[in-house]
Amino acid sequence: MTFIRKNYQGILLCFMIALPAWLLGRLWPVIGGPVIAILLGMLITLFFKEKGVFAAGIQFTAKKILQWAVVLLGFGLDLTVVLDTGRQSLPIIVCTIGAALLIAFALHKWLKIPANTSTLVGVGSSICGGSAIAATAPVIGADDEEVAQAISVIFFFNVLAAVIFPAFGAAIGFDTGSGEAFGIFAGTAVNDTSSVTAAASTWDSMWALGSETLDKAVTVKLTRTLAIIPITLILALIVARRGQNVAGGAGCAACAAAGSQDAQLAQKLSLKKIFPFFILYFIAASLITTAVAAAGVETAVFAPLKELSKFFIVMAMAAIGLNTDIVKLVKTGGKPLLMGACCWVGITGISLLVQHLLGLW
Repeated sequence: MTFIRKNYQGILLCFMIALPAWLLGRLWPVIGGPVIAILLGMLITLFFKEKGVFAAGIQFTAKKILQWAVVLLGFGLDLTVVLDTGRQSLPIIVCTIGAALLIAFALHKWLKIPANTSTLVGVGSSICGGSAIAATAPVIGADDEEVAQAISVIFFFNVLAAVIFPAFGAAIGFDTGSGEAFGIFAGTAVNDTSSVTAAASTWDSMWALGSETLDKAVTVKLTRTLAIIPITLILALIVARRGQNVAGGAGCAACAAAGSQDAQLAQKLSLKKIFPFFILYFIAASLITTAVAAAGVETAVFAPLKELSKFFIVMAMAAIGLNTDIVKLVKTGGKPLLMGACCWVGITGISLLVQHLLGLW
């Protein structure tokens, strides 16, 4: 009952935005329900800045209901297809993550952007947006303001990707009879899982591909999401090493305290906190599908779950829109916004280049 009292108002608000967005998306598939939901949420938040009792439910929808949507997508996907897609996209994922982190590091040095903000924007751009930022923040000791700024930057480019990429994909010549090329592109070039699903759903709607693109994009994105683990472990080691160096060579009490704080941050790293467990549920759903198919049952039996998953995605997009204050971001973002733009363009370009070199596009 406590959960219901705390969250129902925000969830209901997202549902009320998602329902017309879902219906309008069916009328205008070239735009799609997820994009309409994002835009409606952003429009509403211009006049509804203080969310109050709605805040908890909006946050729950943006995170947990989106994860449920991803898990439901696992139904209807054969596990061998999931593994093949992960292997196929791995070179692109490695290249895009490396490019984004290098760009963030270079701009951190050049523009003198604070180290924590640079790290959060770089990791959020390269891996999986808000989830990567949330996992990395406690490891490096980022404060709430740094986390909020980084998430705002990532969300801004998430929205742009969800709105622009489907039309961009058609313009540059992705195969419209298949969701493979655009699915890999969306899974590797879009920052956050939310906008990956939005862009892929729009492509499916535009070309009547069912959930072909969505299945491909989500599988690629979940493979990319696993990079949270090595990245946060490496950052923890760097923080611990820095703490030891500062504490060991400290000539003042303040320096020793700073070194001790860094070491404590590294010790607090927990695999349970950083591992995206919903990926395991996605794989479990795929295993169920594989077993059902082996028993001779048509995977079409999972079609209702696929539709429910798509509606959950629209709800999550409404929540993302409600959490995105574009006016505030543009006024206060400055250099982090420029960094986010450079990472976004770099990831997009590298994804297209490597995909082309591999003969996937």
